[in-house]
Amino acid sequence: MQWEGGRRGGGLEDRRGLGGAKIAGGGIGTLAIALIGYFLFGIPPEVTTQMVNQTAPQEQGRPGTPQDREGQFVDVISANVNDVWSARVDGYKAPRVVVYEQGTGTGCGYGQAAMGPFYCPADATIYLDLGFWREMETRLGASGSEFARAYVIAHEFGHHVQRLTGATQKVEAAQRRAGGQAEANQASIALELQADCYAGVWAANASAASNGQVALEPGDLEEGLKTARAIGDDALQRRSQGHVVPENFTHGSSEQRMRWLRRGFETRDPAQCDTFARL
Repeated sequence: MQWEGGRRGGGLEDRRGLGGAKIAGGGIGTLAIALIGYFLFGIPPEVTTQMVNQTAPQEQGRPGTPQDREGQFVDVISANVNDVWSARVDGYKAPRVVVYEQGTGTGCGYGQAAMGPFYCPADATIYLDLGFWREMETRLGASGSEFARAYVIAHEFGHHVQRLTGATQKVEAAQRRAGGQAEANQASIALELQADCYAGVWAANASAASNGQVALEPGDLEEGLKTARAIGDDALQRRSQGHVVPENFTHGSSEQRMRWLRRGFETRDPAQCDTFARL
């Protein structure tokens, strides 16, 4: 993937090296973050919830572009994703992006690396422990390509777009009306697959938004699809518990995640990402 010449200034805050000490408390979004830990790493939700139900002051990290390559990559990709969505969402306001190690305080409770990357709507911030990429590649069989990593970032930006457009609020209302957990999970799946589709939309428009400075190269999309397959609910359940329980899916199967990432890329149009109608 080409990105080194891309615009920087993605709203990055670097909290790496700050330690992430915990203190008691709670925050909204605890269950949602707990489920991330379960479906990405097989951590039981009650264990992750215990970790999340500890808050910490939101440390003040270093704003700006880090000097290391991984930090610069996140900054450039974030800036480019913002440029793509600024042209497509009226009144778009960029989220903050925080990179951290081990743990950090968030508006949704205490975040830890075991939960994977996540978007916290309470403070409109994307949280990334960059070690997740290595976990994703070594433990989950995902691609080690830079585009696969950018796909993860763009997926979280997709959740921010959903918050701005009202899709998240509609899903939350549908979950409150749901007749059971399986029905509520279907709404969650639709939200996650739309974020995958939005990641594809970004990828298809990245070059035009950056005058070619951020762009996919041959084979990149296939590497992204490999990652989408690796983090499908069925693949993760099979890896963590040895069998698949479809009624417990929250993010979508490998086939669904691959299909919606590809759909966003091929259509280039967020209007074609209506997972709620096409699920």
